[in-house]
Amino acid sequence: MKIKNNLVKFTTAAALTITGLGVASLANNNLTTANVKAATKKVKINYVPGYGINIWDNYENPTFTGQRIKHGKTVNVLSSAIDQKGRTWYQIGEGQWIQARYTVKPGVKIKSAKPKKSVKQAEKVVDLANAEVGKAYAWGGNGPQGFDCSGLAQYVFSEATGVNLSRSTYSQVKQGKQVSIQDLKPGDLLFWGSASAPYHVGIYVGNNQYVHAASPSQGVVKDSLSSYFYPSVAKRVLE
Repeated sequence: MKIKNNLVKFTTAAALTITGLGVASLANNNLTTANVKAATKKVKINYVPGYGINIWDNYENPTFTGQRIKHGKTVNVLSSAIDQKGRTWYQIGEGQWIQARYTVKPGVKIKSAKPKKSVKQAEKVVDLANAEVGKAYAWGGNGPQGFDCSGLAQYVFSEATGVNLSRSTYSQVKQGKQVSIQDLKPGDLLFWGSASAPYHVGIYVGNNQYVHAASPSQGVVKDSLSSYFYPSVAKRVLE
């Protein structure tokens, strides 16, 4: 009987060991890098009061899901990973990843709810840009009834904030600082074509959308960012 009991214990232990290895192997097969580790914690979004951070579908070659998490919201972290650039990411759901740099521990004080001057300016830019939707396209037009793309950008920034943008896309792209298109904030300028000599400009207004003077047939419209017509560079002139 003692031999039988020992045999049962050995068999059970062996089964548990094999099962454990099987689960670990399966988990690793489902992940694309060895840098992923399990994590059971909560984090709070620490970004810009009134705005949110992008949620991406993965961390290695991220594509924006169209969803955001607002500043101050607490989320559960399912796992974490480090991408090839050394940036830490948190998985918060299936096919949902956020950058860890925009988070803090729940007990840590987050950015003040009082908006900075640049945030207020961005809100004014967004409001005025949205108000111009429906206006006519006019070659060389800089408002207020008709615009070309760079004329619209110049008019909106001047009227909303007093910021003086130059007149052409070639010169506007040289103003402000370049930012990642994956890290856009409302009020950023988007450019299409050559990064040094773009042919088109629009104003990012949040929620993956931008306002631009599109063409004579379309006029000033609001469009969503698309892989079929994706900007080549983004500039931030409000700081």
